[in-house]
Amino acid sequence: MGIYCPSFSKVNVGLKVLKLREDGYHNIYTLFQKLDFGDELLFEKTENSCLITSNVDWIPTDKSNICYKAYNALKNLYPDLGGISIQIKKKVPIGSGLGGGSANGAAVLKELNNLYDLGLSIFELEKVGVSVGADVSFFIRGGTQLGEGIGDKLTPLPNPIAGIYLLVIPNIFINTSWAYTELGKKLKFDTKVPNFRGFFNGDISSYKFEIFENDFERIVIPAYPEIGSIKQKLLKLGARFASLSGSGSTVFGIFDDDTLVTKAESFFQTSYQTILAHPA
Repeated sequence: MGIYCPSFSKVNVGLKVLKLREDGYHNIYTLFQKLDFGDELLFEKTENSCLITSNVDWIPTDKSNICYKAYNALKNLYPDLGGISIQIKKKVPIGSGLGGGSANGAAVLKELNNLYDLGLSIFELEKVGVSVGADVSFFIRGGTQLGEGIGDKLTPLPNPIAGIYLLVIPNIFINTSWAYTELGKKLKFDTKVPNFRGFFNGDISSYKFEIFENDFERIVIPAYPEIGSIKQKLLKLGARFASLSGSGSTVFGIFDDDTLVTKAESFFQTSYQTILAHPA
């Protein structure tokens, strides 16, 4: 009998891309919001190594899988670490900007820590997560966090960004490397950022969401006009905020009203995969 572990997704509420670092990555400034939608993982102890199986054939099950990388990261720290069998039931589409792979990697780190009584703190797991993937550290703690650096400098925030999240996922794959390269051609990077943290100093329901711009929309929407159309329709259907998540392709709207979000979901689900989610 295995141990079941949910592997939740995220959206970026606002995403500023800043200067290029010496290591080839860009610094970013964003709000991560964890959602109660995601993959399902089943873990079992084994004598050695890491065995990965999945319900889909589009993710690798070898050493290139982020779950295997997470296992190896802890194996390097603890050479006597036992093995793990991981069954991945994928629900989060690839290239959707929802952090499905990073969430899987974080789930592996946390479950290995529990199964083998490694005694690593949340902070220590976050440090290991940085070596596995840029967003893995966020998923160790989850919730609502301000992300800086490459997304590894995290500041937990006191309240979730409340609302009903309608995720609209077009059948478009956006390569993150392409998005950063194209953005670099058009955007003058600087260190000026809006005060995302200040969003939590007042009444969230009345706050102006205009500061939460996603820089990737500047290149993704011209290249994929369908994404811009989805965003505008979400706003017309009553979302108080709509945005691309990460570099896409998911577009999400935050609604306050059950009736409005139900109507919006009905409109989109004839043409797209749609998911209703809440902050987690």
